[in-house]
Amino acid sequence: MPNTPEPHEEDLDSLTMPRPVFYAEQALLGALLLEPRRLADLAGIEPDAFSTAAHRALFTAIRNLPAPDATEHARTTAWLDQVLTTAQENIRGLSAPYLHTLIQGCPRPQHASTYAQMVATEHARRTLRTEAQRLAQTARDFSHPHPALASLAAADTLTDAVDRLAATFPSGPASLPRTPPPNPPPAHDAEEAAEEERALLAAVTANPATIDQMRWLTDQDFLHPLNAGLWHATSALARRRAAVDPITILWEAQHQGLLTTGTDPERLLQALGAPAAGDPHYWGERILHRSLLTTAQHVARQIEDLTDDPATTPQQLLLGSRRALAGLNSVRARWHQATSPAPAPPRPARTSPVRPRAGPPRTTAPSPSRVSR
Repeated sequence: MPNTPEPHEEDLDSLTMPRPVFYAEQALLGALLLEPRRLADLAGIEPDAFSTAAHRALFTAIRNLPAPDATEHARTTAWLDQVLTTAQENIRGLSAPYLHTLIQGCPRPQHASTYAQMVATEHARRTLRTEAQRLAQTARDFSHPHPALASLAAADTLTDAVDRLAATFPSGPASLPRTPPPNPPPAHDAEEAAEEERALLAAVTANPATIDQMRWLTDQDFLHPLNAGLWHATSALARRRAAVDPITILWEAQHQGLLTTGTDPERLLQALGAPAAGDPHYWGERILHRSLLTTAQHVARQIEDLTDDPATTPQQLLLGSRRALAGLNSVRARWHQATSPAPAPPRPARTSPVRPRAGPPRTTAPSPSRVSR
């Protein structure tokens, strides 16, 4: 007769050691099997909060079956047999000995609500990890016809998940998570990005008036630090209404400490004075588009690292996720500002022809004019 693995072995065969939440799930189910009335104390927990299919099936059966009489349940196993039969309709391999394992794994049935909070906490980690991974995958999918819109939609889904989970945990002051931030994701098209940044710098040098119209672009959007510094220097000149040309930009760059060892001033002058190719707005939107996708990947990695840190509390996890998403929302706002059509100028108000105001009614005949005299 073939050996049928226990449900926890079948669901966790890829793990060498169960996570602590697995034992919390066992303790919670054991408490409900021992004292089904404890189910009334568990508000908000759903079957998908459990990490294994067997545990989800058992919790669903416990929740759907009518609670037995406490005295009758203490004498017989009739209700336990109903739970097992109902759960076996969805999961094969469940056996009566595993139910006894769950009961033995519960130290205190009166702690069921505490076990449920542990299960809900780990479910929050899994939920945010899944949505963060989906955001990162979407932001890396450059085959999508509209990767920016798809990434923002995935970010909205992640934000909704954070808001839903925040309603299930007690609010209160929380310290910032101690998880170190990840390194920025490497660019898959670094050379193409450098060419676009150089094209923008040459275009705005030739047409400085466009810089004031591109306040939605910042030096943090640039991939290469030198190009970011040159954009900052050029923008500073434009804000001061100073002269903007390759020489003045080079001078401003020197004052901002950009001309470090190994920087060739002559090459910078050649790059800034290159013939402008295309509209500066086009190159600016290209740079901002790349910045949006890179930021989305970075935010997703930040949240994923928070969920992987077992020392992060639920409040720290939610706080850290919201702060990370705030950085993406900042880039999103500038992206909408750059890509939204300019508002149409207001139409002048129509003025009706001025009619002479009617005078008071005359009570006497008009006097004859000079002509008639």
